[in-house]
Amino acid sequence: MAYTIQGETGAWELVIGMEVHAQIIANSKLFSGSSAKFGAEQNHNVSLVDAAMPGMLPVLNEHCVEQAVRTGLGLNAKINNYSVFERKNYFYADLPQGYQISQFAHPIVGEGIIEIDLDDGEVKKIGITRLHMEQDAGKSMHDQHPTKSFVDLNRSGCALMEIVSEPDIRSPEEATAYLSKLRMIVRYLGTCDGNMEEGSMRADVNISVRKPGDEYGTRCEIKNVNSLRAVHQCIEYEARRQIELIEDGGTVDQETRLWDPNKMETRPLRSKEEAHDYRYFPDPDLLPLEVANDWIEDIRKTLPELPDDIKHRFVDEYGLSHYDASVLIAEKDRVEYFETAAKDRDAKLTANWLLNELLGALNKAGLTLTESPVKAQQLGELVSLIEDKTISGKIAKDVFADMMETGKNPADIVEEKGLKQVTDTGAIEALIDEVIAENPDNVAAYKGGKDKLFGFFVGQVMKKSQGKANPAAVNEILKEKLNG
Repeated sequence: MAYTIQGETGAWELVIGMEVHAQIIANSKLFSGSSAKFGAEQNHNVSLVDAAMPGMLPVLNEHCVEQAVRTGLGLNAKINNYSVFERKNYFYADLPQGYQISQFAHPIVGEGIIEIDLDDGEVKKIGITRLHMEQDAGKSMHDQHPTKSFVDLNRSGCALMEIVSEPDIRSPEEATAYLSKLRMIVRYLGTCDGNMEEGSMRADVNISVRKPGDEYGTRCEIKNVNSLRAVHQCIEYEARRQIELIEDGGTVDQETRLWDPNKMETRPLRSKEEAHDYRYFPDPDLLPLEVANDWIEDIRKTLPELPDDIKHRFVDEYGLSHYDASVLIAEKDRVEYFETAAKDRDAKLTANWLLNELLGALNKAGLTLTESPVKAQQLGELVSLIEDKTISGKIAKDVFADMMETGKNPADIVEEKGLKQVTDTGAIEALIDEVIAENPDNVAAYKGGKDKLFGFFVGQVMKKSQGKANPAAVNEILKEKLNG
């Protein structure tokens, strides 16, 4: 069912497109040799090129081009053999040149597509319009002095990829799923770290509303949204604002707005610029960029297995559900951990232990998967002990808790604490006989029709065995004894 918002005049549909700025992982900046490392002292990583001193000439960083091509290939997109860097003219206090070197008419990457997984199990394809390279601006700081603003140019000139989607997104949930998948892909590729809290991935969200089936409405762009939660919140607010404005007889102005996370609202920043406002023209200091097909194919050969390919493989080879496979691919570390733990073992059981028990315990302890005291091989060994009936699932939880606390191997814990499951039918039968002898009234009640008492007998046998008796054997022998 399509996502709509109810207004006073009926249902409204959202139309959303996103422009995501992803900082390229590189040692140096796009057109200079300055370090691109995050977190340096203010204005420490700034060359004369980054500060736009007179006479300074940009020199293109080949590694950044390679990273952009890798990303394009990961987005199933067309790589353009010919692209052009242009000057995009506008004034910011933290843009030393007075223009940004970007790509407009001829981007390095053309149309592509990615899949997003929705909570209801639907898989939707979102079109990619383009990916182009550009340099970042610096950062204005207004909290360093009571009457003055300061500028940090460390970020000035860092290499960005701007990834522009088609207006195919129709809900806040689809928008966050899209951004999550995009971040996942660039992290797998090693082209951007996706750390939104550090500003290395930022989203501009274009939002308009319309009556279902109508032409597109007037869009507003919400700039520099820096978290998945904020993307969801700003879409909900802005859509409602536009609907109420139209239903009250007003019109939506095409403009750029900012998201205020404290007031939970968008507010106007400036009227929306069009391309001609920026007076784009080819940068005279940079030749057109030409990339050969052989070079593109060489890069393609180095691509890792990408999230969607892994997801489909997990479903087909391991028989996992689409949901479990989607959760596993969310982080590359999870995929590697799972594949190690599940090797030659029950994959579904392994996935359950990883997703439900381990990730839950790590979250409670405030640890990441790489910090886990339980290593992948150890979790796999625990699954093996359950599979071969050395221990029961219930005892396995106790063993797992011990593993989390001590980091010991599961077999050692089972041996030290004498937790091996009792599978000897003779021993189990003796325990059952004791329980029956101790509870004649309940035996009579059971035989008189109170079937629910069967669970009582199972519990008593398991208690006598200290949880070690094989549950299947207990159930089978108990039924024979009580019904005989």
